[in-house]
Amino acid sequence: MRIDQHAEGGVFRQPGENLFLEAERGLKVYLVYVLVLSLFRILFIAGMTDYMLPETGTGDVLTALWRGFRLSMQTAGGFTLAVFALPALLAFVSKTAAKYVLRFLHGVGLLILSVGFVGRFPYYQQFHSVYNQLLFNTGNDDVWALFLSLVAEFNLPLRLAGACLLAFVLWKVTCAFIEWEFPLQSLGGSALWISRGITVLVIYLLVQLSIFGGSLGWETAVDWENAGITKDPLLNEAVLDDAQAVYRGYTMNHRLLACNGLDFTTDEVKRLAAKLANRPADTDDLDVYLTRAAQGSKLETPPKHIFVIIGESFANWPILSKYESLHIADGMREIINGANSAYCSSFLPNGGATVSAVTGITTGLADANLYLTTMPEAFAGPYSTAPAPQFKELGYTTEFWYAGPASWERIGAFVKAQGYDRFYSEGDFGDVSRSVWGVDDEYLYAEILKRIKPDEQGLHVILNVSNHSPYGIDLEKKGFDKESVRKALPKKSQDDEELLRELGHYWYADRELAKFIKEAKKKYPDSLFVVIGDHADRYNIQKTPSTYERFTVPFIITGKGVRQYMLPEQAAGSQIDVMPTIIELIAPKGFKYHALGQSLTKNTKGVNYMLWVTADAIGKADTVPLVPESFDGRSTPPSINEEAMQDYINAIRSISWYRAKYGPILDESKLVGRE
Repeated sequence: MRIDQHAEGGVFRQPGENLFLEAERGLKVYLVYVLVLSLFRILFIAGMTDYMLPETGTGDVLTALWRGFRLSMQTAGGFTLAVFALPALLAFVSKTAAKYVLRFLHGVGLLILSVGFVGRFPYYQQFHSVYNQLLFNTGNDDVWALFLSLVAEFNLPLRLAGACLLAFVLWKVTCAFIEWEFPLQSLGGSALWISRGITVLVIYLLVQLSIFGGSLGWETAVDWENAGITKDPLLNEAVLDDAQAVYRGYTMNHRLLACNGLDFTTDEVKRLAAKLANRPADTDDLDVYLTRAAQGSKLETPPKHIFVIIGESFANWPILSKYESLHIADGMREIINGANSAYCSSFLPNGGATVSAVTGITTGLADANLYLTTMPEAFAGPYSTAPAPQFKELGYTTEFWYAGPASWERIGAFVKAQGYDRFYSEGDFGDVSRSVWGVDDEYLYAEILKRIKPDEQGLHVILNVSNHSPYGIDLEKKGFDKESVRKALPKKSQDDEELLRELGHYWYADRELAKFIKEAKKKYPDSLFVVIGDHADRYNIQKTPSTYERFTVPFIITGKGVRQYMLPEQAAGSQIDVMPTIIELIAPKGFKYHALGQSLTKNTKGVNYMLWVTADAIGKADTVPLVPESFDGRSTPPSINEEAMQDYINAIRSISWYRAKYGPILDESKLVGRE
């Protein structure tokens, strides 16, 4: 027997063999996580092929798998460190304790990944994205209502049970592999040291690859910001494993809260504000650039009541003629085609969530990496661009009617801070039918018609909730002809009961909205109505809709004296343009008001947090250069004035960001030390 051997548990060990056994066990843990993440990626792509573009090929899939594998080396390194570090240290004290601690931590790691994997399917179906920034808005949302929606619509208990079973099976199989030891005690001499040298080299390389996302340096590293290089949106999302996707969401949310997603100097803000206002850059007061003078009322008489209805998930695509056979938007289609109405179909929401629509309508500012309902500045008083105080100058009492709870996103306090005289929420509507998110549309509208003071000029902003998961309306009882809609769907979608339920709730929202407008017109014939969606991007018939159909919402205006020509054929805009449009329709000539947006009677472009739109093209706002897409996603789009559109995008973003956070006076010292 060699004199440098020692006995442990009846087995002879080579010098330092315990250290290398733990190192090799760590390599196996790492390999397990790389393989599990890669397996989940393959299964996700295989299970979501309906969401791929028709032109996507095998090469695109292989590219996504390879880049995903490289990126997941970083994730696997993090999980290995979290799972294996403590057991590796314990192994030098008690191998038994180390074994059970490793099993426990490994089980937790696999459970986390399994839950994320099972949850990414419905998440992508809902948001066309794996976990993103919206995940971190949960704390500001109605958590109980959200939980009930997950249970009712996405079978949360069953999915959790499936995730636990998946994690258990993986745990049983991989623990056996991790705990199996290579028989290194049989090696000796140079073979032993060669194996140890290879182990050290492999560990060094894997540490480098884990740090740099599958590369040996930053220059070629793969991370969440550069991972998606295919032309297929699904594959680009599939590159991100769940941990990377959550990290992306966390980073974007941090940028939003820290206001560090935008990087403009005050000189740049001034230049852009001056260009937007078409005046010299001769003052540091932003409000000067935001001052407008009304061109004179375009209606014969000012409306007594103005209703701005923000429809939950009220997308524009069902209104398009190509979907007329579904008959789920007949109410709005009838209003658009009737007398005294105008319609703009090139219109963007302020953001991807309801709260963005609320902030856009109540402040007049765009969604620009600021969460206004959490910012003290937004509660200090109305912004100069806030519409409520300006409508009061025109003689209107201002009211906000929300079908849900006042606590949601602090909406009650926020709306009042932005100048509204009265705020109503579901607690004000009594014992009527409701979902977990709030009062059903028909009861909301009935209460509004009953409570409006007929002799008082009023601006009434209404936010409904019925067209929202868990989609609990009894559609059959309401008269929804599901079978007729089923027959009108493409054959491959006719058995999709969930889609039919979603379309049925759009039908309900459309029907009740049309009924409300008709009844309000009878009761208050001199009223003006504006209908917009809060956002789209929740469900479509196609798995890969065009950008236009996926994201746009309608802008409909109807009432006494309204004519279609009031919105030119080239009109386009976003939610920050709603209130300036109304002011230009009703205000006397010379009326001074503040607005970032422009009236749709003359505006020809819109922009939001990620997109721009014109009357005949749409595109992402952060590409260089800007790339126009046709509305159908296939035909050749028209060209755009690149410089003008880029200046408009930057102006809307920079002014919204600076004015909301730092006030009206441009002062570079306020930006010192910002993240």
